[in-house]
Parts: sequence; C-alpha cells; structure tokens
Amino acid sequence: MAAAQIYLAISITVLAIIAILVIIVGKKKQQKRPSKLALFAFFLVIVGIFFVDNRLIGYGFIGAGVLVAIIDIIRNLKKK
Repeated sequence: MAAAQIYLAISITVLAIIAILVIIVGKKKQQKRPSKLALFAFFLVIVGIFFVDNRLIGYGFIGAGVLVAIIDIIRNLKKK
C-alpha cells in the first residue's frame, strides 16, 4: 500500500470512530443538531481527505472546511 492509501484508511477509520462516539454521547445528552454550516464544513473536510493524492486540492478542501467551521462557531457564539 502506498503512503496515501494508508493515510486515507487511517482517516476514514478515525472519522468513523468519531461519528460513533458522537452518536453514543448524543443519545445520553439532548443536544441540538449541528447547523447546516457545520455539516457543510464536515463534508468539505471529508472531500479533502479523499483528494489527498492531489495535495493542492485536498488541503484546499480541508482548509475551507476548517474556515467554514470557524465561521459557524463565531455565528453560534454571537447568538448566545
């Protein structure tokens, strides 16, 4: 396996573990659902992981996802 394939497999495994933990913790606490902006940020990061072979595009998507997540956090802080 190439290094990129190993990185992709590890990333997908970690994302699956995080998703399972969020589902388990979410059942214990009543939390509000993530906003559409947060889901879009998560989607951009996942797309960036899949485009890891082309670093410019992959890191661009990941960076855009992080930026959108930060914008969502700031918007949610202003609502409180």
